[in-house]
Amino acid sequence: MAAMDETRTAPDPQEAERLEAGRLLFAHPWSFVMGVAKPEQLPPVGGIEVAFAGRSNVGKSSLINALTGQGGLARTSNTPGRTRELNLFAASPELTLVDMPGYGYAAAGKALAEAWTKLVFAYLRGRPNLRRAYVLVDSRHGLKPNDLDVMKLLDRAAVSYQVVLTKADKPKAAELATVMRTVAAALKLRAAAHPEVILTSSETGLGIPLLRAEIAALRPGGD
Repeated sequence: MAAMDETRTAPDPQEAERLEAGRLLFAHPWSFVMGVAKPEQLPPVGGIEVAFAGRSNVGKSSLINALTGQGGLARTSNTPGRTRELNLFAASPELTLVDMPGYGYAAAGKALAEAWTKLVFAYLRGRPNLRRAYVLVDSRHGLKPNDLDVMKLLDRAAVSYQVVLTKADKPKAAELATVMRTVAAALKLRAAAHPEVILTSSETGLGIPLLRAEIAALRPGGD
C-alpha cells in the first residue's frame, strides 16, 4: 500500500517541466503597454497574445497581477465596469496579455454594451496571433447568461477559449464541485471551447502555476 501511495504522489517529470516553463515565462518584469479604445489603435501583430474576458468584478485584474507576480500591474477596483478599453501588458515581444473590458454591468447601459461587443469582436476577429481567450467565471456563482453570450461570441469568431474559475477559495468544496460539473457540461456543447476548467484563487495562488503552464504551452513549440 505504501508503494502505491508513493507512486500516486510521485511528481510527473513532464508536468514539472510544463510548470517550470510557465514559471520562467512569467518571471520577467511586466509592464503596461497601452490601452486600446478602437481596433485601429492596436499595435502591429507580433509574438502571441492571450486575452482575458469576464463579468465586471470577476477578478481579471487580480488574476493578471497574480500571474505576473506584480500586485500593482493591472488596476483593481471594487467599482464594476471600470475597465473600458483593451489593456495590453507585456514582458517581452514573445507574449502579450490582453485584459478585455468587463461585461455584464447593468448600469453600463445599452450603448456601452454595444460598444463593448463591437470592440471585442473586432479584436477577436482581427488578431491572427491571438492564441486563446480565457473566460473568467466567479466560482461562487457559476455561468451567467452574459458568460454564455460571450462564449457564443468566441464561437462565432472561431477563437479557442478556456474557462477559468476565479475566487475558488471562497465556496465550500461541495458547491465548487457542482459548479465544476455544470461548467464542464456546458463546454461540451461549445465548438471552440477547451474542455479543461482551471480553478484559481488570486489570494491563495491556487491554479496560478497551472495557468502559467497552459499559456506557455501556447507558444510555437511550447507543447
